[in-house]
Amino acid sequence: MISITLPDGAVRQFEHPVTVADIAASIGAGLAKATLAGKVDDKLVDASYLIDHDASLAIITDKSPEALDVLRHSTAHLLAQAVQRLFPGAQVTIGPVIDNGFYYDFAYERPFTPEDLPAIEAEMQKIVKEALPLSRSVKSRDDAVAFFKGIGEAYKAEIIESIPSNEELSLYTQGEFTDLCRGPHVPGTDKLRAFKLMKVAGAYWRGDSNNQMLSRIYGTAWLNDKDLKAYLHQIEEAEKRDHRKIAKAQDLFHLQEEGPGLIFWHPKGWSVWQVVEQYMRRVYRETGYGEVRCPQILDVTLWQKSGHWDNYKDNMFFTESEKRTYAVKPMNCPGHVQVFNQGLHSYRDLPIRYGEFGACHRNEPSGALHGILRVRGFTQDDGHIFCTEGQIESEVRAFHEQALKVYEDFGFTDIQIKIALRPEPRLGDDATWDKAEAALRNALRASGVEWEELPGEGAFYGPKIEYHLKDAIGRTWQLGTMQVDFMMPGRLGAEYVDENSQRKHPVMLHRAIVGSMERFIGILIEHHAGQFPVWLSPLQAVVMNITDAQADFVQEVHKNLANQGFRVSTDLRNEKIGYKIREHTLQRVPYLLVVGDREKENGTLSVRTRSGEDLGSMSVDAFISRLREEGAA
Repeated sequence: MISITLPDGAVRQFEHPVTVADIAASIGAGLAKATLAGKVDDKLVDASYLIDHDASLAIITDKSPEALDVLRHSTAHLLAQAVQRLFPGAQVTIGPVIDNGFYYDFAYERPFTPEDLPAIEAEMQKIVKEALPLSRSVKSRDDAVAFFKGIGEAYKAEIIESIPSNEELSLYTQGEFTDLCRGPHVPGTDKLRAFKLMKVAGAYWRGDSNNQMLSRIYGTAWLNDKDLKAYLHQIEEAEKRDHRKIAKAQDLFHLQEEGPGLIFWHPKGWSVWQVVEQYMRRVYRETGYGEVRCPQILDVTLWQKSGHWDNYKDNMFFTESEKRTYAVKPMNCPGHVQVFNQGLHSYRDLPIRYGEFGACHRNEPSGALHGILRVRGFTQDDGHIFCTEGQIESEVRAFHEQALKVYEDFGFTDIQIKIALRPEPRLGDDATWDKAEAALRNALRASGVEWEELPGEGAFYGPKIEYHLKDAIGRTWQLGTMQVDFMMPGRLGAEYVDENSQRKHPVMLHRAIVGSMERFIGILIEHHAGQFPVWLSPLQAVVMNITDAQADFVQEVHKNLANQGFRVSTDLRNEKIGYKIREHTLQRVPYLLVVGDREKENGTLSVRTRSGEDLGSMSVDAFISRLREEGAA
């Protein structure tokens, strides 16, 4: 007798081995129809998986969190089958699930183009209607190599040849199409209904530019048409909000080939930067951080001691002078330890908090660069806290409150908290990691916070809390971090004298709220669609004349506003006032101040907003009061 324990604790018994699908059918026809896969003893399996022992079982339906990955994985196979039907001779290579969808790389006699996608998508829909069952088979490595060579799949055979010879491999077949895959997959192609092909790109075989260029087709797949339409709408909105387009329209910054991944800030963009930086500098001051500044390049021996050399050197830039090799800093933490090491500290001095707007450089692959969201040169609102073990919880709790306040001020209120746990490889032993991870859990628990855990995603020197912010169109961005580090202080010789006059290594907490300033500003541009709140806007008001007769008064108003710290400009061009208003509205300037003969005579301004609202006439002092109420200066 085989006992199957369901998630609600109910136990069902069967006299013979039984599949996940059979168990679903024994519960009800509705569940049988809805079954996509199963989770047996916490392992995802196909609905056809045969259970021959006592086990726990969760049946995966479209209400399960695992459902999307299973659907997307199967839709990638659907894409591959459709391509091979339409383009005989096309070879499949790899087709993984990615955020919001999947892709598949193909080798073919010509590159695929966007014009090919409608026909491929139509063929996918035909295969869905055929309701082809997916079946799993197992082969030895050598048999699998022979099979794929026999059907002309040289790339797939090459993948399999790199797998150890003693491994059994699973293959999935749907109709005439067979692919190597771990699975699991949906029971049949009729389960795949809400998908769309998005774009075509080039990709080198195995990511090596010396290899053949393949065609990569990206797609998205969802549980239902409603979710698909919502995602496509989000993509459409994201294109409108693209920070690169808005930056060009508002003259904020530019990038160019001579400095890949490096930013040329224009005056308006730099004013946004300065507002963010001065805001964060105030946060430093108000929460007990001493601002420091450390060198941009340091001898590689320091990076070897810190552990960055072994774990990060492929992402670092180097330079030489007088037969010494230096690294351009990718992180600020080793420099802050050097500041701490100048003089011996007592436990009474702790915690000591350092903050730095530290410029860092990382050798990111050129293909990964994306506007100012992914760059090679960036500045962090970086900080490090040197404390005792007993102070970890209070410091993490204080940082948590501080971070939430900052995010709210910048317009983010939907925030998810996650803890990234020990990775491979890493420094230190399991006991130290246990202690560090427990410290973060305890601090969040004491703050009344719920969190998700991310196994294997911590830094090599310690676990970290991550802050994931949802923007105005529902996308999630990972920003702030708080990391517990028991490793680096000891490796770099940081010490304090405890209450028993013994020398001990402090705990080092790595913290950042906005993270990369460049990336954060890019996110702000897209979150606000370029319509920054008044306090953050690069230009807060434009003063415009109707005729030359008001030019002197416009200059007078401009000088008054600018002297009080407001970011304001004039528009004295010989253009119609309607044209000026339209142009500055497109520039997303919060306030448009119009001056005609009546305003000049009365010493007033005709005030409009970028949304088209006419606020009527007000005195200059009244307008200044309005700006101050909005935190504009």
